[in-house]
Amino acid sequence: MRPGVEPFTTRTPRVVAARRLQRRRERTETGRFLAEGPQAVREALADGAVVELFATAAAAERYAELIAAAEADGARVSPVTDDALAALAETVQPQGVVAVCSFVDVPLAQALAKQPRLVAVLADIRDPGNAGTVLRTADAAGADAVVFAGSAVDPYNGKCVRASAGSLFHVDVVRADDPLAVVERIRAAGLTVYAADAYGAADLDHVPLAGPTAWLFGSEAHGLPPQLADAADARVRVPIHGRAESLNLAAAAAVCLYSCARAQRMEGTSR
Repeated sequence: MRPGVEPFTTRTPRVVAARRLQRRRERTETGRFLAEGPQAVREALADGAVVELFATAAAAERYAELIAAAEADGARVSPVTDDALAALAETVQPQGVVAVCSFVDVPLAQALAKQPRLVAVLADIRDPGNAGTVLRTADAAGADAVVFAGSAVDPYNGKCVRASAGSLFHVDVVRADDPLAVVERIRAAGLTVYAADAYGAADLDHVPLAGPTAWLFGSEAHGLPPQLADAADARVRVPIHGRAESLNLAAAAAVCLYSCARAQRMEGTSR
């Protein structure tokens, strides 16, 4: 950031335009979204997705390496007032940096061409916090792709981006309209498809997990649509050994994905 440049205010056209990206329609039309906070910005920069970086004077000093990385990458770096940054951010206590990023999702065919071994499909999951947490968990478990299918939340929703904690930039993110078509194409690519179902007939402890696998996760409130769950190779439940009625979506996804990741790695080391 050049010294002496007047910071942008809430009325500066570039700030106004960026703020519109808080709305899904504007994101869809422009192919851009906002990433807030140093962790998300750092990962976005590493992925080459940042178009413009807004930073307050204090944040520019605190996160000087982000400013330098953005400038080296050719991204525009724009100083903003505290009020302008607050308008761009969606958190109560913003950390001083917000980036405008280009969409990073890829077509399903491109993701499957890489011969993934672990895929998570989020079918009709509308809660952005849940979706972002599952995306982060899938990344941590070593998943290759996460598919947002049907009426699932926009992966570029601000809360979803924050909940992913940078994982949005680490795995292949796919958006698809038809969950059933996704299942058919994933199976055709050689993956076994399991539907995570609290009342499934198969027990997680007794299904083969070492091969290429895709997991279907539905909304916490309604679960998977019956037709979609029936399309899977099996409905699989996480065994409950205590008195809890069930696990929430994020916890169940973590158990399923990590169980699969562990089995795949054990299979790999035994060869």
